[in-house]
Amino acid sequence: MPRNTAHPRPARQASPTQTSTSAATLTLALALAGALTGCGASAVAQGTAHTPTARPGTATALSARLTALAQKDVDAGAPGVVVRVDRGDGRVTEIARQAPWTRADHTLAASDRFRMGSNTKTMVATVVLQLVAEDRLQLTDPVEKWLPGLIPDGTAITVRMLLNHTSGLFNYTNDPAVLKAFTGQDTRQWTPGELLAAGVRHDPLFAPGTDYSYSNTNYIALGLVAEKATGRSLGDLIRRRIAGPLHLKNTYLDTGAGTGSDTGPNGGSGSAAVKGSALAHGYEPDAARIGPLLPAGTPEGTAFAGPARPAGYVDTTSINTSTQWAAGGVVSTARDWARFSGALLSGALLPPAQLKAMRSTVAEEAQFPNRRYGLGLEEVVTPCGTVWGHSGQVPGYSSENYTDATGRRTVSVLTGTIFGLVPPKAGAANKALVDAAVCAMLGKPAPATSTPTG
Repeated sequence: MPRNTAHPRPARQASPTQTSTSAATLTLALALAGALTGCGASAVAQGTAHTPTARPGTATALSARLTALAQKDVDAGAPGVVVRVDRGDGRVTEIARQAPWTRADHTLAASDRFRMGSNTKTMVATVVLQLVAEDRLQLTDPVEKWLPGLIPDGTAITVRMLLNHTSGLFNYTNDPAVLKAFTGQDTRQWTPGELLAAGVRHDPLFAPGTDYSYSNTNYIALGLVAEKATGRSLGDLIRRRIAGPLHLKNTYLDTGAGTGSDTGPNGGSGSAAVKGSALAHGYEPDAARIGPLLPAGTPEGTAFAGPARPAGYVDTTSINTSTQWAAGGVVSTARDWARFSGALLSGALLPPAQLKAMRSTVAEEAQFPNRRYGLGLEEVVTPCGTVWGHSGQVPGYSSENYTDATGRRTVSVLTGTIFGLVPPKAGAANKALVDAAVCAMLGKPAPATSTPTG
């Protein structure tokens, strides 16, 4: 859930897959016609069963290298990290490492559920593009058609502009009242309509369609448009159109603590509807440590709420999630996400025209020349090749999920903190892990060193 131009994106921990930030003002560290047919769903579900071709020794060496780098990441300050690499040859590498002090809360496993943050935008964009394929809405539709009177200048802002962040709308997570809830300092439960209102009560950043600025407000609006076009809740749309057909048993939209309306893949509410995987714990530096890690301009007194933990952290696992929704509220696992992203890029979720539109990109901020934004999907040029996907951060959770252009190869690096990775040693260790994992996914050796961009 990154920032807008009013709060410049910080030097993200310089990885070739540099993460998008999540909480705007916290902007330092802080996405077919109908459901798939039975035949299509079966094909997708079996899509990762590739014929093994890798030599056992190669796979063992890769696992050992990534395990060592994951442990260095933890030793440098990451509370926990999960890595999953599928090179498309039938051999999957899965690693989980955690700091000893976190084990009292939870024993981390590679199969654990994780708050995916802004990766949610890719799922929301997929749902919207499915509706476009069904002629239930158009990319050229003005937002005023679907949300009359809710967005100033709504006749000039199109669905496409919302999808690729060229609308000019202010980022609602920069609003001081929303920020307090985002960090858990306020337990008020926000509705999607209230989040949209928090964004549009600020002046727009530029005229619609004239520039690019990442804004979470765009995706709150898109979630509301999808609900208006279908008469179904966003959580239900994700379940019926993506999680259900792909058999993603640990993927759902968390609509906010205490609302009782979190939609699991099989219906029901929140994590209670999900069987088999636990939710990994997330952590952020405590109030005594967080100040120097925040960017200039962050409101004084900003800190994350949560139970105190060793090593100067607080546990943010149960923090107020009502400010995330369509901009960052999906919970999933590395395995589920690999199945989703593989299905998406291989064409199993969208017709060719809509997938082509999704991959039509615009330039992001000038300081990130290696990244371009499509419709809920990022194109990222890394030292080992071009990848597609997204990154995301919500309190206590940072995630990077990518695939190759065919959807056959996938990678996820999920880390249990945002600001715990800001200190140079921690950032460098996490960068080395992400670089190596992405290169391993593409079947290439990681560069000895890589130059940060931005």
